[in-house]
Amino acid sequence: MNTFESLRKGTTTEQALALYDSLEPVDLNFMLGRWHGSGFPTQHRMDGLLEAYGWYGKAFHDKDQVDPMLFKNSADQIIRINPEHIPLWLLTSDFPTPKSALAGRFFSVLMPLLKTQKPKAHLRMTEFRGKVSATMIYNGHPIHDVFRKVDDNTLLGIMDLIGMTQPFFFVLEKY
Repeated sequence: MNTFESLRKGTTTEQALALYDSLEPVDLNFMLGRWHGSGFPTQHRMDGLLEAYGWYGKAFHDKDQVDPMLFKNSADQIIRINPEHIPLWLLTSDFPTPKSALAGRFFSVLMPLLKTQKPKAHLRMTEFRGKVSATMIYNGHPIHDVFRKVDDNTLLGIMDLIGMTQPFFFVLEKY
């Protein structure tokens, strides 16, 4: 079992950063397409949160049009969520993050109010932790998701948000 697969089951932030730093950057063209997301637990307060709410992943149409938050609704349809409806203080505060099945069902009920028809992010090449790599930048929030290549179909991402004391890691897989 390689390092990525063994750490994917759960690790520390320090070990995740060491893995991330060892991975190669990716260019903008590599990002194009729809990617399925999953967690990469590092004892972050957001671990499991997106999955509990039905997170599907992200879609990169071109460098200027990205759907940063795709979720599956109760009818198993993929819905584009507008991240601008999510208050940043939920991501940076010590407020407990509800991750129960009940919270997920409540989010599913709210989903029609949160959806969008327009892409809400874009891609650029940025330098992060010493390497220049593809970065998804939210249009309405100061959040950058910076990606590194695990293999031809797998990315390890870090959410970079000012005020978040511990980096949040996630995985994207292209099918």
